[in-house]
Amino acid sequence: MKSSGEKPQISSDLKKKLALIFGFVFVDLLGYSLILPLLPYYADTFGASITLVGLLGTSNALAQLVAAPIIGRLSDRYGRRPLLIFSIAGTVFSFLLLGFARSLTMLFISRIMDGLLGGNIALARAYITDVTDDKTRSRGLGIIGAAFGVGFIIGPAMGGFLSQFGFNVPAFVAAGLSTINLILVITLLPESLSADDRKKMRSSPHTRFTFTKLREELKKPCVGNLLYTGLFYSLAFTLFQSNFALFTKQRLGLSAQSTSFILTYVGLLSVFVQGFAIGFLTDRFKERTLILSGAVIMTASLFAWGFSPNVPFLLVVLAPISLSAGILNVVLTSQLTKSVYKEDVGGTLGLSAALQTVAQIAMPGIGGVLLDYIGPASLGLTGGAIMAGTALFIYSSLMRQPEQHGPCCRCEEGDIGSAPEPA
Repeated sequence: MKSSGEKPQISSDLKKKLALIFGFVFVDLLGYSLILPLLPYYADTFGASITLVGLLGTSNALAQLVAAPIIGRLSDRYGRRPLLIFSIAGTVFSFLLLGFARSLTMLFISRIMDGLLGGNIALARAYITDVTDDKTRSRGLGIIGAAFGVGFIIGPAMGGFLSQFGFNVPAFVAAGLSTINLILVITLLPESLSADDRKKMRSSPHTRFTFTKLREELKKPCVGNLLYTGLFYSLAFTLFQSNFALFTKQRLGLSAQSTSFILTYVGLLSVFVQGFAIGFLTDRFKERTLILSGAVIMTASLFAWGFSPNVPFLLVVLAPISLSAGILNVVLTSQLTKSVYKEDVGGTLGLSAALQTVAQIAMPGIGGVLLDYIGPASLGLTGGAIMAGTALFIYSSLMRQPEQHGPCCRCEEGDIGSAPEPA
């Protein structure tokens, strides 16, 4: 445990910026949560198989894999705000395509366009990294998780209601919400990087986008191990998340509306964990300890989820899944941003998002195949096994390194350590 101390104080200016980011992420996630849980049912109206539904999610993730590191690196060079505006405009366009879809092909095009032009959440995390310090970082990043939760409290229930009038109706409402978000960001959200910082970062060789630069980040032990942990966790959690609607439909026989209401419950859990519990936990425990604990809890919970016999059991097991997911999402990102230089934040978070999309590419399709040929329980067994391996990796790598409180040296491969921020 950490030594006891005063709770980190957040200035009024920081509170205002965090409130604006909370509102941005909330509206963004509200739009997504209106339609994403309903996509399997929407695709079903065009005769899509379970495997094709999985590939629908894979196509979006493949586009993100290409775009996320580029968008992140561009935000290092030109600022977070311009890229956020570009990203949200892309979201509006993709939701309109989704609403006007008249074939399965158009559904795929809309999801691919969203992946190529998106990146909102990674940019929001980079923005929070810019305006917080090490002591307030986890609390600030928890704001994003809380906004996720609030969005998922309202969105799925609203989406379930709107789906009665057609599955394209939630898509049009989501496009309207994203348009509101675009207007608010343009008119209210200030740039997080100063003009001098942006000028320096544009001329810095470290903000150029090259694949060599990406490989260098993976080779740094205090960065690479965090990125790999995030990838392994994403493989397990995406298997759970992307196939949840199919799981409840096939194992428990739930309708689209019933699944949406369960996701609302998950949203409540997320708000509590990331809006309140994260600050309490990070004030009292080392972040590396929380990462290992989260992985162990996730392992046991996914095994139990796969064998859910009824809705009450499912509701119980979703609580520790939400707790561990909240811990891993926030604390891994916090440690990662503390391990890189300021001009590397956007690019590294973009790389992290790209690695997570590897899971989003593979796991929806794999989950569909597991459901088709083995059954629902195989999702929990596979996800639990991946998380068990992740917990062992965390114990053998991260737990043997010191807690990260400064950027990794730009040093030779194999060196471990932190360096002061460059002048």
